[in-house]
Amino acid sequence: MATTLGPLTSQPTATRIHGTAIHCYQFDTHDELARCVAQTLARVIRERNSFGQNAVLGLPTGSTPVGVYRELIRMHREEGLDFSGVVTFNLDEYFGIDRDRLQSYHRWMDEHFFNHVNIRPENIHIPDGSVALDEVDEHCRRYEEAIERAGGIDVQLLGIGRNGHIGFNEPFSPRNGRTRLAVLDPITRMDAASDFFSEEHVPASALTMGLGTILDARKVILLALGEHKAPIIREAVEGPLADRVPASYLREHPDASFLLDRAAAAQLTGVATPWLLGTVEWTDALIKRAVLWLAERTGKALLKLDDNDFRDHNLHQLLRRHGPAQRVAHRVFRWMMDSIEYHPAGRTPQRVICFSPHPDDDVISMGGTLIRLVEDGHEVHVAYMTSGNIAVFDHDASWLADLVTEYNRLFGIDQDKSRTVEEDVVRALASKAPGQPDSDQVLKIKALIRWGEAKAGATSIGCREEHLHFLDLPFYRTGTIAKRPVGDDDVRIVRELIERVNPGQVYLAGDLSDPHGTHRMCAQAIFRALDQIKADRGQRPDALMYRGAWQEWPVHEIEIAVPLSPKDLELKKAAIFRHESQKDKALFPGPDAREFWQRAEDRNRHTADVYNRIGLPEYFAMEGFVRWKGQWV
Repeated sequence: MATTLGPLTSQPTATRIHGTAIHCYQFDTHDELARCVAQTLARVIRERNSFGQNAVLGLPTGSTPVGVYRELIRMHREEGLDFSGVVTFNLDEYFGIDRDRLQSYHRWMDEHFFNHVNIRPENIHIPDGSVALDEVDEHCRRYEEAIERAGGIDVQLLGIGRNGHIGFNEPFSPRNGRTRLAVLDPITRMDAASDFFSEEHVPASALTMGLGTILDARKVILLALGEHKAPIIREAVEGPLADRVPASYLREHPDASFLLDRAAAAQLTGVATPWLLGTVEWTDALIKRAVLWLAERTGKALLKLDDNDFRDHNLHQLLRRHGPAQRVAHRVFRWMMDSIEYHPAGRTPQRVICFSPHPDDDVISMGGTLIRLVEDGHEVHVAYMTSGNIAVFDHDASWLADLVTEYNRLFGIDQDKSRTVEEDVVRALASKAPGQPDSDQVLKIKALIRWGEAKAGATSIGCREEHLHFLDLPFYRTGTIAKRPVGDDDVRIVRELIERVNPGQVYLAGDLSDPHGTHRMCAQAIFRALDQIKADRGQRPDALMYRGAWQEWPVHEIEIAVPLSPKDLELKKAAIFRHESQKDKALFPGPDAREFWQRAEDRNRHTADVYNRIGLPEYFAMEGFVRWKGQWV
């Protein structure tokens, strides 16, 4: 029996994005998006079960669908969702790796989903990455036949790569292609580098369902989270239909939807510039965005905009409701002027906490503001939430182990014990296979490196060592890129610190672009702790969110902009330099090849330049912040 699944118009948490050639929905939180997808899959499963038929699902791996799998597991345990009649086909698998390898999608699916529900092993299908090269074509043919025997895929879930790939259908893949061996694009291998602890260890090819196989599914749902996906989402949804962006072919599917968080949807016309599509409700936030956009498009300062500028750029309705141009532009000018704050915590000394997800996020993201807070006499605490040990090169660990041995030899300290430590570290590193995690001893050595650098960086800008806190949250302690969910112990540790310090203000990383998800998970722990404190005490500290090394807040979102002098920026860069293990070349740099100090300098100078171009006072550099208003990511 065919199942017709319409667009997701009944989801109360989703906002339909208008002006797109494919159904696109925006969600305020990742949890809401995951629940929506899980509920859609559950309806199909229950409907099929009621007719005694199998529900056939196409499944992806990666960080994006993790929330969906967790919700399905919850529904199985708490609501009795029955997976005994579910048949699954995974999109892809790396070629040349065994199914028990840490990076294998067989292992990933078992750990994140299959081991937690009552699905039958014989109903699970994943391409076999260990198949011999001369058997690949036959293996792929049998995979297609298995999908056909199952009756075709009812619902296909997808993620999307920064280059527009779906599955491992890289740019210029054939529109009607079937399951096959595909060569991985350099961007795909770069994005997978953290999973394999180095780009050089990422396989060069993978087995993947073809575009034709994916498009044969009765319903397709593509999920995308984070700012780093926004440009490719815009291309896939609004750009030309082209093999250069394989995901664009989903627009030809009769029942395909894109489900996005606010960050991933940010560059779509219906979100970024909705006034270009028709009548809108002119809230203060939208007025601010539109007028700043107009200043950028015209190259004019705010107070130089005239009525013709508004008319020439389809802002007639704004002019009609809130004009003339001088009045509405001056209104936005005052808003932007009010965002400039030399003293972000005020003049009266108080305690503040900067939560740093990794050991260098504090100085990279808000080092200039930390300098200002110290100068203003505030008691500045920095809480390093994770060890950051997986981002240290092996040679740095060997160097430190050797240094400890030589130090102990010079000062006559238990040489046998220190030599044993060095030998254990060297032996562990020498025996580690490519793409495998470190031993506990190596991880401890690497954590020491990061902690030492964090102390050096923070104290160089005036923070006191006794006010530095190394939380080492449990969710991070896996030794791999994949982390456990944020749990009660993580929240308890964060809450205890906040209550012990009793700050008037806390700073945290609020960006969703972190490729490894650590920033997002740390933010969740802080949000939960702050919510608990407010529930118990009736109030909580003021929470300001900074952006990490990847991106600054859009200027229309910035609520507090802290000006930095040339001296401030030089001191901030010097603090970043203290993180020697991350300098010259970081182990996991993300898509941006610049060093962290270069990213920080360019970003801070750019923010000041934007303020200058729109006619505000000219500053050398600026750091931007947004207040947390109680919304979870």
